[in-house]
This record gives sequence, structure tokens and C-alpha cells, in this order.
Amino acid sequence: MSKATHLNLSAGLASVAVAVVLVALKLWALGETGALSIAASLADSALDLMISLGGLAAIFYAAKPPDDDHAFGHSSAEDLAALAQAVFILVSSGLIAWAAARRLLSETPAPIAAEGRGALVMGVSIALTLALVLWQRRVARRTGNKVVRADSLHYMGDLLPNLGAIAALWASAQFGLTQIDSAVAIGAAAMLAVGALGIGKTAWDALMDRAADPKVVAGIEEIVKAWPGLHGYHDFRTRSAGSTIFVNLHIELDGNLTLTEAHDIGAGLKRAILEAYPETDVIIHKDPVR
Repeated sequence: MSKATHLNLSAGLASVAVAVVLVALKLWALGETGALSIAASLADSALDLMISLGGLAAIFYAAKPPDDDHAFGHSSAEDLAALAQAVFILVSSGLIAWAAARRLLSETPAPIAAEGRGALVMGVSIALTLALVLWQRRVARRTGNKVVRADSLHYMGDLLPNLGAIAALWASAQFGLTQIDSAVAIGAAAMLAVGALGIGKTAWDALMDRAADPKVVAGIEEIVKAWPGLHGYHDFRTRSAGSTIFVNLHIELDGNLTLTEAHDIGAGLKRAILEAYPETDVIIHKDPVR
């Protein structure tokens, strides 16, 4: 196993470990305080745990070669997992928003207790999240792994709900404004729902063999157009499965070239695409022109 794979695995394992600790801490804090803002943050951490587990599995799968039953690898499992995660998040955010709305409309809002302990837990959550993000970014810079980079961006987005929960607990402790907790919970639930829809759409597009990101497609086309020895290209197709982009391309070469010369041109082009986009699987077919 390569050093890059070891680094990626370390980042994935750290992500899972931090998510488990945060879920446990927030479960305890929710029981102590009854704050819906913490419930929203707990749901977000549970999402983080699932995404981190999926990311860790993706890293393992990326190191596993295709087999007889899965000639194109196993990366579609990431999309199936992501689609299930999106459904879970949408249901969770809906339940949190519904409970928060009921509290806001209630004539006797439910009290919030142990605000200090709840705020302490959220502070620890922020510190652990920042430490994880710093390590993930270091690994991503050294290995270029997109799964680690995406997980890092996701954890950065968790900081706002955590800060909102601290603000709600402070307002409850200082001024008795328990309604702020419900407002923060609704805002956090909305953020969860938006994130879930984005994850779900990406997974659905991949399962339906949608073309890769237009920026990636355009970047590959630029490499192909500038490659020496080509008279043109056609039937350029892409699709995504998990973190892998599959590229199929027909290139047009001088029909008088030797087999070795034609092979060298195609092999060089394939290496150039893989260097620019490491998470790709490239198949190039050579067509002769006169």
C-alpha cells in the first residue's frame, strides 16, 4: 500500500473517530439541555459520521482493483450510500424543523436546562472539528485525494450550526430567550435539507450516468485538442461513479503510422489526462484517417 493511501486512510479514520466522539457528546448534551439547536447539531454530526464512513470505504475501494464481477470497480456503492444518506438527512431535518416550529408556536415554550454544560460540549465540538479540518487539508495537499478534500469542506460547514447552538444556549441562560433555540434549530434544519438535496442530486446524476462536471470535460478536451499527432477526435463520452470519472474517447490518427507509433500517441495522451485528473478511468480507441 502506497504512502499516499496510508495518509488518505489516516484522514478517513480520524474523520470517523471525531464524528463518533461528537455524536456521543451531543447525545449527552441533548439529554442534559433539551435544546433543539443541539438536536440539529447532533443530526448534522450523525450525517458527518455516515459521510465519513462512506469516505473511508471509498478510500479502501479506490485502492482495490476491479475484479471479474466488477470490471469497472466498485465506486457506484458510494452513490448508493450517498442517496440513502440524503433521504435520512431530509427526514431528520424535517422532524427537527417540525419540533422547533411547535415550540415556537407553543404558549408555554419548553425550558432549556444546563446551558453551561451544553455550551462546553459545543465548544469542544468546534475545537475537534477545527483540528480534524487542519489534518484533512494537510493530507489533501500532499495526496490530492478528492474524498478527503470534500470531507474537509463538509466539516468546515458544520462550524456555523455549532456556533448557533452556543449563541442560543447563551441567550437562554442570560435572558431566558428560549425561542432563539428553536429559531436556530429551524435555520440549521434548513441548511441540512439544502445539503441533503445537493448530495442526493449528485448521487442520482451519477447513478443515471450523467456526464462529468463540465469543467472537467472542458479540461480534458483542451488536453486532447493540443495533443500532437492527432487529426481530430470524436465519440468523447464521460460518466461518473462515486469519486471516479470514466472517460471514453476515439482519436483520429494518420493511417500510415506503425502500430507502435499509434500506441505511443494514445498512451501519452492517456497519461496526460490521468496526470491532470487522477480520479479518472480512461479508454482511448484509435481510428485511422487518410
